[in-house]
Amino acid sequence: MTTTHTEQFTVRRASPDTQASSLPLQLPLPPAGHFVNGSFVQGSSGLSIDVVDPTTEQVIASVQAGTADDVDAAVAAAVVAQKTWGATTPKERADVLNLIANIIEENRKVFEVLESANTGKPQAVSEDDVSSTIDTFRFMAGASRTLTSMAGGDYATDHTSVILREPVGVVGVITPWNYPLLMAAWKIAPILAAGNSIVIKPSEQTPLSTLKLVEVLAGRIPDGILNVVTGRGRTVGQRLSEHPDIALVALTGSVVSGQAVAETAAKSVKRVHLELGGKAPVVVFPDADLRAAAAGVRNAGFWNAGQDCGAACRVLVHESVAEEFTEHLVREVSTLVLGSPDAGDDVEIGPMISLPHYERVKESLAEAQEAGLTVAIGGSALEGPGYFIEPTVISNVPAGAHIATHEIFGPVVTVETFSTTEEAVTRANESPYGLSASVWTRDSSLSLRIPKQLDFGTVWVNAHLVLACEVPWGGFKGSGYGRDLSLYALDDYSRTKHVMINHGA
Repeated sequence: MTTTHTEQFTVRRASPDTQASSLPLQLPLPPAGHFVNGSFVQGSSGLSIDVVDPTTEQVIASVQAGTADDVDAAVAAAVVAQKTWGATTPKERADVLNLIANIIEENRKVFEVLESANTGKPQAVSEDDVSSTIDTFRFMAGASRTLTSMAGGDYATDHTSVILREPVGVVGVITPWNYPLLMAAWKIAPILAAGNSIVIKPSEQTPLSTLKLVEVLAGRIPDGILNVVTGRGRTVGQRLSEHPDIALVALTGSVVSGQAVAETAAKSVKRVHLELGGKAPVVVFPDADLRAAAAGVRNAGFWNAGQDCGAACRVLVHESVAEEFTEHLVREVSTLVLGSPDAGDDVEIGPMISLPHYERVKESLAEAQEAGLTVAIGGSALEGPGYFIEPTVISNVPAGAHIATHEIFGPVVTVETFSTTEEAVTRANESPYGLSASVWTRDSSLSLRIPKQLDFGTVWVNAHLVLACEVPWGGFKGSGYGRDLSLYALDDYSRTKHVMINHGA
């Protein structure tokens, strides 16, 4: 391993021997086919898509390039399986979800290795992803047994009403590349818990952990309730969105992807569940613990290399403490360790997911520098293999600057100032996104009042990016609609039916 100490941060590279031991032949790769009705099958196109390790820029696997016919076959299997699965009791479904959690636990190391190889995630991030995946299935196993409906009663003379909660049917799922296994779990667990079957399209960039999941589940859960078709969004995602036998499409991804899915789904009036982008404001009031706020941004702004829709990426700090806060933040960021996942347990930031995304982040940084904005730390790409961007803080950002209003999805945090509480709220809310935000203050009145004024689905106070399965996650405005996690997710994947019985019949 080579270590470079700079005035800014530490960069670690794996040694040639370590890199050699991480060649694709040593990876626990899953089969490359689609997974339909409990088995892996070859696709109809005969074409494949390369999967690239963003740390080394090497091809580590290839997967099938799915077609509409492949989706149709998977949906047909899901339709048949759902009839039986939807008739099971909550306990029976909970037993299956607990089994899935146990199987993932048994294969924890395999999933961690695959996730790091496919995404470049540091070990700590992959470990957290797998732990959270297991917890998601365990929570939903229990939550599925707590669903209740409005009590039946006589609301019309000589008639008794019963309210039922039913599965919606077959759900098409499209997951993103930034948290491949975890985002799959956030969809699979509540969808199965509610009695639905699934056809899932993982990102073509990061399909390996999802394929490995169905590989280890094959023969141990009912055939056909969980199907995987790999491929590109314009083909597989399009067919999922338009398929007449799919009752609901659930997507986590970009705003553009969400708009395309919603537009297509509208033609068949199918339900849509969208968790889209974000540009989370971090509002720091003058009375806040500035060191704690800076540490919070360090952790929540650069986790997963900033490739997180809830990342603490846009700081709004009161002008009276802006300089002091920025000094604390730069000091915090200077302690970050950047590098490949096999370069040490202390690596915190990995690469961008792909060459196109890497180029987009570089373009955003170049535009900011051309606009004369102040780069307090970082601001460049690293030389050598891999799509690495330096952890970056851009300070003294003017109101309305492009870099502060558009999602960069990289290790970049901007700092702008405000002078009044009203201005802070207005500026935070002017974002087209509405996923998450945080407020930092010691004032109990502000901590209660300001979150109510912020137009975001989740607002933390003196924290950021803290999640739990018991509480919902989802956004407003351009960040979509529908909720992941919690009992609210089960509501999203079920439907309400009213049965009225005539006593006199």
